[in-house]
Amino acid sequence: MDWVFLSELAINGALTGLLYALFAIGLVLIYKASSVPNLAQGGLTMVGAYVVLALSHDAGLPLWLAIPLAAVIMFGLGFGIERVALRRLAGRPVIMILMMTLGLDIFLRGTTLAIWGGTSRSVELGVSYEPLFLGDIFLSRIHLVGAGVALALFVAFMVFFRTRTGIKLRAIADDYMASWSVGISVEHGVGLSWALASVVAVATGVIWGEIQGVDQALSLLLLKGLTVAVLGGLDSILGAVVAGIILGVIENVGAEFLDPLVGGGSRELIVAAVLILTVMIRPHGLFGRHDIERV
Repeated sequence: MDWVFLSELAINGALTGLLYALFAIGLVLIYKASSVPNLAQGGLTMVGAYVVLALSHDAGLPLWLAIPLAAVIMFGLGFGIERVALRRLAGRPVIMILMMTLGLDIFLRGTTLAIWGGTSRSVELGVSYEPLFLGDIFLSRIHLVGAGVALALFVAFMVFFRTRTGIKLRAIADDYMASWSVGISVEHGVGLSWALASVVAVATGVIWGEIQGVDQALSLLLLKGLTVAVLGGLDSILGAVVAGIILGVIENVGAEFLDPLVGGGSRELIVAAVLILTVMIRPHGLFGRHDIERV
């Protein structure tokens, strides 16, 4: 066995996994405040990337200005989605809110298709595609940049959830009624979680838009992001990072051995298998909180 090649697969898989974790962080932020998986995160990621393109390519703004401006716009969009679409569902069964997020994803995909069409476009971050070698191991520069962004956001949100506002969001996720009773604005907290997840969607959309282009397929990253979030624990940002690395390594190394046997396409099979096994064996994930209810 070529250990150098295997190491290359594992390291690049870990870097890709951190990009999955970048997506999963947005899911975790909303779940930590509302205890509802956000099936619209794929659509938000796609919209965030299109907004950056509209500001940079169409309006002619430099990327260093277009990206933070897009983050501000998406921050407002996240608040607006919670205020208009989700606030009126407060207290309703979780399945109704889940279906609302799915409807939002379909609506966002349809809206972007109507406005920008289905042609794939590149963000053009300016990251060099020249090979980068660590000894004999080849590394992707854009994946390294994306991994750095994911780790930076991880640190930022770990610090955020230790602040007064972050503790309020955690309290809201624990118990809506108890939070209301002590004067915490649950509506504002949930809206803030959607706004922050929308900002994360901009970072995710920019990195993945550079890797695979900005089009409707960008929203399909939801499956891998959701798998990472479930594996790590839907309420754990640390779990998202660790699970992203695990899934990326398993996917990259496993596909190398399985593709010749099944004729290709084994990556999606591996991701689906990890999701199913996680739900069956450890439904609260690696780092998720395991609630026990008395009956």
